[in-house]
Amino acid sequence: MSPWRSPASKHRPLGPSKALAYLLLYAAAGAFLLPLFWMVSSSLKPEWQVLADPPVWLPNPPRWANYPEALTYLPFGRYAINTLIISLGAILGHVLSCTVVAYGFARLRAPGKGFFFVLMLSTLMLPYPVTMVPLFALFSQLGWVNTFLPLIVPAFFGNAFYIFLLRQFFLTLPPDLEDAARMDGANTLQVLYRVILPISTPALATVVIFTFQASWNDFLPPLIYLQDQSRYTLTLGLNFFRGSFQVNWAYLMAASLAVVLPVVVVFFFAQRLFVEGIAFTGLKG
Repeated sequence: MSPWRSPASKHRPLGPSKALAYLLLYAAAGAFLLPLFWMVSSSLKPEWQVLADPPVWLPNPPRWANYPEALTYLPFGRYAINTLIISLGAILGHVLSCTVVAYGFARLRAPGKGFFFVLMLSTLMLPYPVTMVPLFALFSQLGWVNTFLPLIVPAFFGNAFYIFLLRQFFLTLPPDLEDAARMDGANTLQVLYRVILPISTPALATVVIFTFQASWNDFLPPLIYLQDQSRYTLTLGLNFFRGSFQVNWAYLMAASLAVVLPVVVVFFFAQRLFVEGIAFTGLKG
């Protein structure tokens, strides 16, 4: 401790402005956490308590059997394996394709590079329903309907948003590292693999987290392309709890919490790299 600071300085009362700022932050955090709290609470309630009026905030008594009953009601183990296969394939495709394209836009010289970069970014303005029918017709002609290929193969052709993120990160790296590698005889791919990628962990982790979250929670494309129930993903499995005339809310909340948990765990362990990658991508542009 510095000699000019007293121990009491650590416990000074907050000023009015800081106290108001903390109060607003706590209120915003509570508003965001309230749906999660309600999902956890509902997952432990008997069915009659979920929609009771007035609301029952805490389950009385907690019904822990909702979790094993909900997760064995359908083959969620098979659905989890299917979702994991699709997510890992999409991660591999996005990391490989987006890294190469982003490095080209960031470092290599080519006529019209700026025009093609803007053209690529313009594809972000195309909503998925615009391309949904042409893509289905294409994959139907290829015989890929009712397989995982339409959900994995497009990732190997890049993603405009991830390319933009990686390009912004690559622009922050000093070019001296690449110049030194080229003086040692390294070609472009060797520079990318041996020099750029080892110091690009935060940006790559950001792409991995975004891709995993998007693939794990994806609903519409699996609904379109997967017809065999044995190939269903977790999000399609959750839809079985919604019947034609009623919804089993307790089972649905329990299964939904189990489906969300892997995404929360991945983000919890990779949050430092994620925040660092987002921060670095905004330094240059």
